[in-house]
Amino acid sequence: MLRALAFAFATFVASTTAALACPDFNLAPQASYQASGKQLYATQGFDVVAGGSNYIWNCRNVQPGTDTGAGYFPSAPDFSFQLSDMSRYKLEVRVISECDAALLINTASANWYYDDDDNGNLDPKIVLTRPANGRIDIWIGTYDGEFCNAQLQLETFDR
Repeated sequence: MLRALAFAFATFVASTTAALACPDFNLAPQASYQASGKQLYATQGFDVVAGGSNYIWNCRNVQPGTDTGAGYFPSAPDFSFQLSDMSRYKLEVRVISECDAALLINTASANWYYDDDDNGNLDPKIVLTRPANGRIDIWIGTYDGEFCNAQLQLETFDR
């Protein structure tokens, strides 16, 4: 009985630890910004170190309906943006990196998006065709769990 109880407790701790080690938009981001659709009409770049230790497909709380490639991400978002005046724009979120980067987004409407290589040269890009006003959280990871220098770029275009 005591052994079964100890096993159950250890299993519970392991499962909650794994859940805590996943990308979580409730954690404080590394950097926060405010931007309007008009301000992002010219490309805005943000330097970051890409990479993380959380394998995306082990995270039940993250269910992107896009790409299915591998990716390792940090727990806390690298960036959080409070977006406004987005109704007439589409938003392109892309990464330029020194390695095989990956991109994970949680939008203001609570949708997850993931991409690995759509920007070419093993870099990711996600285009939100109808971005909502509000908070968007962004994680910059890597395909293989390595770390490298990268730049997040945001740019809006007329719809």
